[in-house]
Amino acid sequence: MLPYLYEPNIRQTLHFFFKMSSFNTEINGTIISWSKSGKGKPLLFLHGWGSNSSSFAPVLGRLQSVRTCFLPDFPGFGNSGKPKKPWTVSDYADAIDSFVQKHIPDGPFDLLVHSFGARVAIKLLTRPEISSRIDKVIFTGAAGLIPKRSTQYYLKKYTAKLLKLPFLILPTTLREKGLASLRKSTLWKNLGSSDYQKLGGVMRQTFVNVVTEHLDEELPKISHEILLLWGKDDVATPLEQAKRMEAGLKNCALILLDGAGHYAFIDKPAQFAAIAVAYLEPET
Repeated sequence: MLPYLYEPNIRQTLHFFFKMSSFNTEINGTIISWSKSGKGKPLLFLHGWGSNSSSFAPVLGRLQSVRTCFLPDFPGFGNSGKPKKPWTVSDYADAIDSFVQKHIPDGPFDLLVHSFGARVAIKLLTRPEISSRIDKVIFTGAAGLIPKRSTQYYLKKYTAKLLKLPFLILPTTLREKGLASLRKSTLWKNLGSSDYQKLGGVMRQTFVNVVTEHLDEELPKISHEILLLWGKDDVATPLEQAKRMEAGLKNCALILLDGAGHYAFIDKPAQFAAIAVAYLEPET
């Protein structure tokens, strides 16, 4: 859950403080809201699920001194419109690919991605045309690998299957009515994740599409230099996943931030920004 400071309704204040320009652009039939600030080589920020580009505010001041920062809101989040149908990770990658072609059309650019943003980045890094333009990459709290599941997870999963079983033998009309009623029950809601329960419409199925696609096998295909900058106390994408990502990538280094969780750039902004700048601009 993001602190209230980074919710979309305070964007005008953030944009004034960071001298940001705001834009809307239509990409693949959806309006994407995005911001731009700073100077120098382009740096594209990709935020996490349930978040928005304003989450990067604590480190933006330092990073915009060495990079032109591009901060889009993914469709379905922040000020961007929702997709017209449920999307997959590849659909989000297509949208960002098109965004780059339209708004960062020339030369190399760097990437700084968080959580769900890393799923999209992994897709981009395995696409020859756009990956040839990507230079340095920072992953923080990166998602996309097969998670280690607890006993409680499997208990909830198979309980849900058992609850649905009696409805599957009914005629289609009755089955759909029965399942709709089941999904509204307190018991069913208690079985779902908090992220899933908050969503409705196309974003609920989009969430299912995203979290059920695992990208472990894509990592060896990536040859880019990647810095893994991780909160040591991250419980959403724990240290075990960071180490598996480090092992799966050909050319990366893992740095841990003490006292930081899944939002390491919010928990430890000064340290995070200093390390990021030293990596992106070693001569600075």
